[in-house]
Amino acid sequence: MKMKKTFVFTVLSTAMLLAGNSVAEELTGIADMAQALPDAKAGECFAKVMIPAQYKTEAQEIVKRDAYDKIEIIPAKYETVQEKVLVREASKKIVPVPAVYGMVEETVELEPAKMIWMAGNSKKSRVAGSSLLAGAHALSLPDTAKPGECFKEYHSPAQYKTEAQKILQKEASKKFEIIPAKYETVVEKVMVSEASSKLVEVPAEYEKVTEKVLVRAAYTTWKQGRGPVERIDGGTGEIMCKVEVPAKYKSITRRVLKTPATTSKVEIPAKFETQKVRKLVAAAAQKEIEIPATYETVTKRVKISDSKTAWLAGGSATEDAGKATGKTLCMKEVSAKTSTVKRRVVKTPATVKTVEIPAVFETRAVRKLVSPPEEKRTKIPAEKQSVSKRIKVTDAKLEWRSVLCQTNMTKDLNLQIQKALQVAGYNPGPVDGVIGRQTLLAVDAFQQKNDLPTGGLTMATLEKLGVKL
Repeated sequence: MKMKKTFVFTVLSTAMLLAGNSVAEELTGIADMAQALPDAKAGECFAKVMIPAQYKTEAQEIVKRDAYDKIEIIPAKYETVQEKVLVREASKKIVPVPAVYGMVEETVELEPAKMIWMAGNSKKSRVAGSSLLAGAHALSLPDTAKPGECFKEYHSPAQYKTEAQKILQKEASKKFEIIPAKYETVVEKVMVSEASSKLVEVPAEYEKVTEKVLVRAAYTTWKQGRGPVERIDGGTGEIMCKVEVPAKYKSITRRVLKTPATTSKVEIPAKFETQKVRKLVAAAAQKEIEIPATYETVTKRVKISDSKTAWLAGGSATEDAGKATGKTLCMKEVSAKTSTVKRRVVKTPATVKTVEIPAVFETRAVRKLVSPPEEKRTKIPAEKQSVSKRIKVTDAKLEWRSVLCQTNMTKDLNLQIQKALQVAGYNPGPVDGVIGRQTLLAVDAFQQKNDLPTGGLTMATLEKLGVKL
């Protein structure tokens, strides 16, 4: 192993002398790399290869659609009921009740019963004259005497006058005049359906939002160079360039709730129908009329003064009594003079009675609200989506790895490698046992696909291809 290193340094020194300063600087870099090479057996070749960055795939959950409320409208419930509607108001009317009359007979005393003095005691005797009686009473004829008792009269007769007397024929009464009630027909609105309300669903508003989801984070890696201005890897002799691979994103469009669903209350006005209704303007009234009493005039004889007579009872006359006049006064009872009069009397006075006129109704179908409209909300959970995300675990790096080189490669081995690449689905170019540019590109693609170190035909690549030395 020490002999190999001495040989390498001798070659480097000679190269530095033969080449100019620029070549010397590159060879110096190669010498530095040689110092980092691992111990190897004779015939082993090493190259600084690119160890790809290590990644892992994680499932990331994103919200595809926000949670929202689903609104279900439970409509209002109604029922049609039969309802009485007033067509004409109740009222009253006054009906006259006439007075009830009856005819009664009354005995009217025209002349009261009296005791009269008769001029004489025979059946043909006449009533003593007033002048006679007046004189008799003035001359001690008693005012009263027993019927049949006779006195001689010495008197002047009593004085009488005739008077006119009013006798009630028909009592005063009343009558009633009915003033009928006044009505007017008006047009009124009658409610057919009550006012109510209903709930109207106002749907939720959504908007589409496009978001970028990180699938693979940005990283840096070594890439094979394309020109002399890029750095030459002295270990492999290949042109390598460390480049930044941008992050990889995936655009996802999701539906986002902008305005949640709700409800709007709509007022439904009451329904009315127009109809004619008879209205009371002035109630019925009564007017009382007085009917005066009716009288009848009757002539009546009234005594003004008694007669002045000096009378002695029969058989009791004395000489002092004086000379009898020849007239005898005997007391006779005379019954009162009466007259039967028919007159109309009020048995039941006139009055009025109030008659109730009931209201008039019509039965109509009316729509009644049983239960108001309601809303039923159901929570709809958010809809989520799982997105695979590639996360870098370790960065890419350059390491010395055992590779095939001209010293340990044979044509047969190259053919095996080219055939193995074909079987794996990679085009190595012509299968001719020559590792050319197309074969190396196929190797690089195979390595990247299988997360193997790139930059040379490593032993790990041969093992993955199934090629055995």
